[in-house]
Amino acid sequence: MLEGLVTKLADTPWSIALHESLYMYAITESTHVMSIMLFVGTIAMVDFRLLGISYTKVPVSHMLSRILPWTIAGFALALITGSMLFLAIPIRTYHSIWFRLKLLMILIAAINIAVFTFKVERDKAAWDLGPVPRKSKICAVISLTAWA
Repeated sequence: MLEGLVTKLADTPWSIALHESLYMYAITESTHVMSIMLFVGTIAMVDFRLLGISYTKVPVSHMLSRILPWTIAGFALALITGSMLFLAIPIRTYHSIWFRLKLLMILIAAINIAVFTFKVERDKAAWDLGPVPRKSKICAVISLTAWA
């Protein structure tokens, strides 16, 4: 079923235009890499703060409020450019074990983000400048591992 959908996707004018373009694929791929750097870089900053490695004098709530907009922007751009890259060569990408592994790690990271946001982070005001709870540190390690 997915195989047929991917094959149909490869035959669309958008897919053909993207993979036959002299510059568009390269621009899209470069933008994708830079957006991943922005997204993962800002997440790593928060993770290092939670682990007590850096930014220890900055309250977690302040850090999150300042960095989160950049993280969301990086994620949105990575999602758009990643979708374009998949559209450009859907059959080869679909069959790539590395692409599937990447999707699995993104899923693990997304679940970790949801757990942190809806369970762990709720009481962050209590540990803003004090010791960070073990749950937060576990989420930070999972995050760094998944995004690496």
